[in-house]
Amino acid sequence: MTETITIALSKGRILTETLPLLKEAGIELLDDVEKSRKLVFPTTNPNVRLLIIRATDVPTYVQYGGADLGVTGKDVLMEHGGEGLYEPLDLNIARCKLMTAGKVGQPAPEGRIRVATKFVKLARQYYASQGKQADIIKLYGAMELAPILGLADEIVDVVDTGNTLKANGLEARELIDHISSRLVVNRASMKMKHSALKPIIEQMSAAVERRR
Repeated sequence: MTETITIALSKGRILTETLPLLKEAGIELLDDVEKSRKLVFPTTNPNVRLLIIRATDVPTYVQYGGADLGVTGKDVLMEHGGEGLYEPLDLNIARCKLMTAGKVGQPAPEGRIRVATKFVKLARQYYASQGKQADIIKLYGAMELAPILGLADEIVDVVDTGNTLKANGLEARELIDHISSRLVVNRASMKMKHSALKPIIEQMSAAVERRR
């Protein structure tokens, strides 16, 4: 009996940039994800299905076996902690930077500061490593509003072009880490479904190498 392989992805840039890599592993979507409300999608490989979920949930689905493989940003992985996961491949896609940012020309105050972010764990670790005391405020989106409305002195967020920051009167400050998307694998699946997963991982790896 052939085992079904489930791959977890999230809509947006990661999905767009992962699909060409999957194609080179013989896996293509049969439906248009953008036009469908489904969450599970069949592919040209009858034994492989794609799961489209929130980016922050990808490591959790893979960790607990809801998916065998997943693609997620290094930022999400670091915030999650990566327990129960193998991370065999840096896909070198959806590249960006995790940075601090604040209002243009308005330096962070001396002493204790307030920081808005969805990366609570990473922000806490970063400011502690800098010897700064920080009150972390969790937000799920529109981080740029926090300094504008006086909710926070700084934000911690992923920065691509920096245009969104500029448009809202903010500037990038300190680099916390370089981010790219990673392929993650459930540890139990790696053992139990090794013969089915190995060629997918190898073909995606070869596709990444060809693009370097």
